[in-house]
Amino acid sequence: MLSGISIWQLLILLLVVALVFGTKKLSTLGSDLGNAIKGFRSAMREEDDSAKKSEKPRTLEGEVESKEGTRQS
Repeated sequence: MLSGISIWQLLILLLVVALVFGTKKLSTLGSDLGNAIKGFRSAMREEDDSAKKSEKPRTLEGEVESKEGTRQS
């Protein structure tokens, strides 16, 4: 039965992948993946910021906003 992948199996797999693709191609792939993740995070952060800025508290009929923007009944 398979009980999981050991550290030796991972090292052998890494060695085979490095031999097949070459270290230069792997480093390029890693940097491209890192830049893609960084771009995704910044886009998500910008989306959250724009959503927070566009959320203006609504005043219901009969309520009055003070100068500070808090609602009073």
